[in-house]
Formats: sequence, C-alpha cells, structure tokens
Amino acid sequence: MINKILAPVAKKVPFEMEIHGHKRVDDYYWMRDDKRKDLEILAQLEAENDYLKAKMKHTEGFQKILYDEIVGRVQKDDSSVPINIRGYWYQSKFDGEVEYPVYIRWKDGEKKSELLFNVNEMAEGNGYFDLSGYTVSNNNMLIAFGTDTVSRRLYTLEFKNLETGNFYPDKLINTDGAAIWASDNEHVFYIKKDVQTLLGQEVYRHKLGTDQCQDILVYRENDDTFYTTLSKSRDGSVIFIHHNSTAKSGVSILNARSPLDSFVPFLKIEDNHEYTIEKLGDYYYIHTNWQAKNFRLMRVNKDTTSDKSSWQPVIEHREGVYLQDFTIFKNAAVIKEKENGENRIKVLLFNTGKILELKFDDPVFSIRIADNPEVSSDVVRIDYSSLTTPPSVYEYKLINGERKLLKQDKVMGEFSSINYRSERIFIEARDDSKVPVSIVYRKNLFKKDGSNPLFQYAYGSYGATIDPSFSGARLSLLDRGVIFVIAHVRGGQMLGRPWYDDGKLFNKKKSFLDFIDVTKGLAKKKYAHPNKIYAMGGSAGGLLMGGVLNMAPELYIGVGAHVPFVDVVTTMLDVSIPLTTGEWNEWGDPAKKEYYDYMLSYSPYDQIDRKDYPNILVTTGLWDSQVQYFEPMKWVAKLREYKTDNNTLIFETDMEAGHGGASGRFKRYKQTALEYAFFFDLIGINK
Repeated sequence: MINKILAPVAKKVPFEMEIHGHKRVDDYYWMRDDKRKDLEILAQLEAENDYLKAKMKHTEGFQKILYDEIVGRVQKDDSSVPINIRGYWYQSKFDGEVEYPVYIRWKDGEKKSELLFNVNEMAEGNGYFDLSGYTVSNNNMLIAFGTDTVSRRLYTLEFKNLETGNFYPDKLINTDGAAIWASDNEHVFYIKKDVQTLLGQEVYRHKLGTDQCQDILVYRENDDTFYTTLSKSRDGSVIFIHHNSTAKSGVSILNARSPLDSFVPFLKIEDNHEYTIEKLGDYYYIHTNWQAKNFRLMRVNKDTTSDKSSWQPVIEHREGVYLQDFTIFKNAAVIKEKENGENRIKVLLFNTGKILELKFDDPVFSIRIADNPEVSSDVVRIDYSSLTTPPSVYEYKLINGERKLLKQDKVMGEFSSINYRSERIFIEARDDSKVPVSIVYRKNLFKKDGSNPLFQYAYGSYGATIDPSFSGARLSLLDRGVIFVIAHVRGGQMLGRPWYDDGKLFNKKKSFLDFIDVTKGLAKKKYAHPNKIYAMGGSAGGLLMGGVLNMAPELYIGVGAHVPFVDVVTTMLDVSIPLTTGEWNEWGDPAKKEYYDYMLSYSPYDQIDRKDYPNILVTTGLWDSQVQYFEPMKWVAKLREYKTDNNTLIFETDMEAGHGGASGRFKRYKQTALEYAFFFDLIGINK
C-alpha cells in the first residue's frame, strides 16, 4: 500500500481587523515574525520545504538533468568588457566553477592588473553574500564598497586604500550600499536605512577615518511616500539627491568641491511633475514630463535652473513616442525611446543638430544605454539582447552610427540562434485595447495547430517594462517544444506612460484581465494547447498571478508565483512593513475607503474562494526585504484550506535568501530547474 503524502496543515488563530466599518478575520496572521526567530513558524516553513521535496522526489533526476543542462550553457571562464574611468580600466572576471566574480583594474597603457576584490573569498562562510558595487575616489587611490550577508538589502559600507591594500576601520552600517565621493577624496555621502521599514530617508556625510556616530545628517526625507537615492553628475562636478515618488519627483544638488555646504533644490517639487537631471559643462539636461505625457528632453544654463521658462527643448515631446532614457556626451545626446512597443536608440549631434538612429538586427529586442563614464568619448556603448540573441555589448560611433561588437555572451553546447524564431503580435483585450506580446520558440518544434505547451510570463506594475531578452536557461523549455511568451500587460510602459497609468490604482484589474485575455487569444490563434498553459510571475508579478488564479483558474494547468505580493490590503495598511508608504501612489492608500474597497476586490489573499485551483508552485526567501515571507506563507495556508481540487500546491522557502533569491551565479538555477521540472511533470515530459 502506497502512503499518501500529506500536506502540512497550519493552525488557525483568528485575528480580527476592522476599518471603514468593515471587519476581516485573518486566521494566519500569526505567521508574521519580523525577527525570523519564532520556532513554530520556522518549523512550519521547514515542513513545507519537506513536503515540496517529497512531492517532487520523482522529478529529482530530471531536475538534475535540467540543472546540468542550464549551467552547462554558462561560459565558466568569463569576463566583462573593460570600462575606462580616469585613466584606469576596470573589469570583472569569473574563473571555472566559482559562484562570484573577481574585480580587477589596470592603468591605461600597462598590462599588469591589480586585484580590487575576490568576492569568493569575501563570501566564504556566508550562506548569502552580495557586494553592492564599488566607487573609486577622484584621485583613484580609495575605494568604497558595500556588503550584505543577510539579504535584507542593509549594507555595511567599508573603505580600502588601493595603494597599500589596507582597509580603513570605518564601517558604516545599515546603508543602501552606495557611497558618493566628494572631490576632496576625504568625504563621502551615503543613505542610511530604517532597519524596520527599510526606507532610506537619511543622507549622511562621512569623513574618512572617523566613527559613524560622528557623521553629519545633511538631508532627511519626511514624506514616507518618497524614495531617496544618490548619484553624481556626468562631469563629476555635482552630487545629486533624488527624491522619487510614483507621481512626482525632485532633485537636490551640491557642488562636489564643497562637501561642507548644504544641498539645495534644483526645482520645487510639483504634483504630477516627474523629472531627472544630468549635468555637463554649463548645462543641466532635464528628462521631464512637464507638458509632455511621454517625456521630453530639455536643457537649461546652470545659473537659471529653477526657472522652467528658461528651459530649452533638446528632444521635443511626440505623441505615441515614449522617451525612456538618455545620456549626455560632450558632443552628443543619446536617447532611448519606444514607439508602439519597439525600442530605438537615437543620437543627436550638438554641432549639426542631425539625429541618427542606430541599427539593430532582430525584429524584437531589448536595448540599454550601457555605462559610458567618459563624457568626451566619440563612441557610445549599448547593451543589446533579444529572445534569440545572447547579451551583447556594441560600440557605436556617435558621428555616423558605425558599430563594433565588443562582446557577445557565449552559449556553450550546440546552441545556434538560427534554430529559434521570435515574434511580436498584439492580442485584443476585452476593452478593445491591443496588448503587445513577445513570443519565442524553436522553429522545428513549433506547430501552429494548438498542440504546443506554452509558458506565459508577465510583471505589469510600477511602469517596469519587461523587454524581450535572451535567457540561456529558457532554452531548456524551447528545446522541448514549449512556446515562451511575455505578455506586456498594462501597468508596465511597453506602450508608453499611458499604458502604465491604465494599469495602476483604480485600473489595477486591467493588468489581470490583460493577462487572461492574452492567454485566451494565444489559444484561439493556435499558439498553445488550451490544457498545457503555464503562467509565471514574481513579486508584483506574483500579485498578478494571485489575481489571475482567482479570476480564471481554469485556464492554466499550473502557475508559478515567486516572492508574490498577495496580501495587498493588510500590507498597505501597515506602515511598519518595508516599502508600504512608498507604494501608496501605485496601489492606493487603503486608509481611504475608496482605495480600501477597490484593493479588497482584487487582493489575492482576501479573494480566495472555495473552488478548484490549478497546480501551484510558490517560492519565497525568509529574509525578503520587499515582500515579506509571511505573505506567501499565509496565502499557501489559506489556499490549502479553501481549494476544492486535488491538484498540487507546493511552497519552498530559501532560508538564507531574500527578494532576489540565492546569491552566486549557479545556485539560483536550482530553483529554475525545480520550476521547469514542475511544469514538465504536469504535461508529461520527463526527459
């Protein structure tokens, strides 16, 4: 007789919450422990992990095949394209089977390199390790870097003398991991985080060689709906504090040569005005939505910054064209824009006014203006990828657009891009909107007869645009006949700022409905077998999965929800939870009844019903700083209680990881192999 594997059953402890005259009872509220030390909670999570292992034990051999397959495509000895900064070339390198990179530099014209960091040695003894990055002082002699060993995105900043190799005793705790050097090579500015809310609201000035308790608070953000970040201008002359909310933003500026002075506002913060700035020489360049829904690029003399009437257009606003990003060189402006969901890079030459459009090969692709630290350069680097082309770094001449391939990631094994095809189509949603969809498949395994399994992914929040890019791991799907799809639902900015606005606040449900309508449309167009469709999303995309599961569970054979944001109302009412206040302009503030009612109507946790759900895989990290582990934990417990089917519901918690999952370049593929095996098992593929 075969013993049935029993799922963990969580205890119920009713916890009553009331607001706006409405009562909710949460039987699993007890699962929250901000310190992550409650033994009963940890035991419940371990029981879930054990249950997942038991349910997936028959796939362990296949998981290993998939994992070996995925990591076997990764080039073991690899290095980044060197970047020149103030006469030094900087590079990261991987050797063999190591999880973390080594960072080196060498002086221009010399061959001998010096070691900056061996992250493998730094990570020894830690289940999780992240180097936030590093910044080098103006004299090239000092380096600041941040480390996180818990995955709460609370970094400790440290300092190293590159001439002697010695570390300074300075340790700045609970920071966001970034340090901005003043021009004197003695002071740095950094952001300190609240350890409970994880909001970075305080900017401090630190003098090298002093204790953190002596640091000077130079700015404090008192509005909890704003996020605060730091950067430095392209010409190195100005330090910026960025104040960003969902619907408005601002910048404060400080002369980098005068670190003891005070930051001053570039412009008074105004409702519905979002902008970022860059400085080069005598001008500030402003990426702004002032009288420009889809943004435009302006410039102003550095002495008249606060007067918008003095702003001069560099790139005018155009209806239907979303100006997404820009960078400034001495002789040109490089901009990234979208039209009808298609990416473009253009170069504006200052001396002639000529605009040049750079050329790319694929019909559907992802591009990014790469790091270009040298403002006097006559070339621009562009990061490029598509659903069929591995990540590539191109260098384009600004004067004529002539390009040179500096590097394309190697896919080890028998990969050839000619075996795959990508498409961009539009699916009509129920309100007649056209939803962009990016599709990729292996040509010889695709039959447009409704027989192929389909893996559908989306995010759909914060205006984040999920451009179609390459994944070596994804080949394990495509090479087994799976169609992979990205649904560019509302809430992202694939079709510009209006596409984002139409998928947030009181329009949030449109993201869910778009995803559902894409699924139905793809089945109707014979891209997929209607009984072999798998949906996947993470974080706010996990919210999307939760909403879709409640609205149309019958459409999917399985759903993967990773670090899912699913307890929307409770989280948005609790200002002690990280990120809550800063999210009100995205989801709404449920302290206001109209937002409470609307959020409650789609909140995945609150809308669980007694009905059949598909097979579900849920993952999280115990130390998640964005979506707390107890959200998916509660959601799984309640789903188990309510669902009326016998389908699989499994839940994995990485006890060492946070929102981004495991650290290191290989370990994270364990979860990818698990999910692929889960999906393949549902459709009867086991090799």
